[in-house]
Amino acid sequence: MTRTAPRLILASASPRRLALLGQIGLEPDAVLAPDIDETPRKGELPRPHAERLARQKAQVVAVTVPDAYVLAADTVVACGRRLLPKAETVDEARHCLELLSGRAHRVHTALHLIHGTRSASRVSISRVTFKPLSMLEIEAYLEGGEWQGKAGGYAIQGHAGAFVRQLHGSYSGVMGLPLYETASLLTGLGFPLYPHAK
Repeated sequence: MTRTAPRLILASASPRRLALLGQIGLEPDAVLAPDIDETPRKGELPRPHAERLARQKAQVVAVTVPDAYVLAADTVVACGRRLLPKAETVDEARHCLELLSGRAHRVHTALHLIHGTRSASRVSISRVTFKPLSMLEIEAYLEGGEWQGKAGGYAIQGHAGAFVRQLHGSYSGVMGLPLYETASLLTGLGFPLYPHAK
């Protein structure tokens, strides 16, 4: 009897995360975006916030597909202890870029994987340093619209890549899905990352 391959569900609406999974040869059987409240709790620090949201996203989706591997992620950009928003308005994005200009910040991307009664987590923390940004650079970036819905008001894989003077950590983690941690999480819980290997 042939064993059926386990199902992989990506609990995220992010096209970047879907593309990154494809980069390591994975195509989820479904993409299900959970609807959760992402408001930070009072006094919640960046890493625990990202971990809590990734866990909640996975749990919400796992209830609907109990036989599958459910992978969720959450990315938080922070200056010190301060969490920056996923920019929804031009003013929010402008404020983020002005704050990040000429200084270092951290990008926390938490992963949570559920399969049946088992679960596991990983966190990638990257340190990103922006060059000083002129008002002309900020306004030109805002006009391009890449900031919309992005943590910290920027997407490193787009034009904002030219703002990054230094990056210590995971480039894919800053994009929203750290590939090393994702692969180790999946294999650790028994998902066949290389199903055709002999």
